[in-house]
Amino acid sequence: MSDVNLLDLEAFRVAKSPPEAFYIPDFISEAEEAYLLQQVYGAPKPKWTQLSGRRLQNWGGLPHPKGMVPEALPPWLQTYTDRVSALGVFGGKPANHVLVNEYRPGEGIMPHEDGPLYFPAVTTISLGSHTSLDFYHPVGRGQQEEGGEGSVPQTEEQRRFLSLLLQPRSLLVLREDMYVRYLHGIRPITEDAVTGHVANACGYEPGSTLQRGTRVSLTIRRVPKVLKTSILLGRRK
Repeated sequence: MSDVNLLDLEAFRVAKSPPEAFYIPDFISEAEEAYLLQQVYGAPKPKWTQLSGRRLQNWGGLPHPKGMVPEALPPWLQTYTDRVSALGVFGGKPANHVLVNEYRPGEGIMPHEDGPLYFPAVTTISLGSHTSLDFYHPVGRGQQEEGGEGSVPQTEEQRRFLSLLLQPRSLLVLREDMYVRYLHGIRPITEDAVTGHVANACGYEPGSTLQRGTRVSLTIRRVPKVLKTSILLGRRK
């Protein structure tokens, strides 16, 4: 799959999704998946940050509104950021930041948006297990925008309108409305049901139930605002 480019990406568009979601199954091989998992779990313990519901590693620098002080990505991540960047999803610029998340069965992340610190596109490689990534209308958005009447219900479950089934070794690309207009999250459950919400059933019959294992995700993005370390250190030229 490494020879996929921006033109080819159109073949992987999720037709039942708002603009734009692209889902590429088997973007990496099983051997590459095993290699990446080995590298993730071989990282120094201080690289891990424990949060409520998941733990993560931050690579490339800490994104900040004033700008990110860049750090070189290790070769094992640079290979895959280069491969994703070659798709052209970051406006022809290279990705420079990777967030590694580990989700055990029953863990998830609340509905959120990635925000303006990043180029308006997010790409995710899944390792180890599937998950269901759910999309939500923000609180207070009128249903008229979707062609309905009245107001969108305000409970989280009622605001959920679409799910994408992310299989191991797949790549997900979100841009345009799917990046700026909707929230996305992962429910803290141990199994996922293939329902009418799922826009890419991946060949599963409706009503199928999939047990989650431990999933590691590589969220590959571009931080446009990067600081020069010499400026940060107060050096003048």
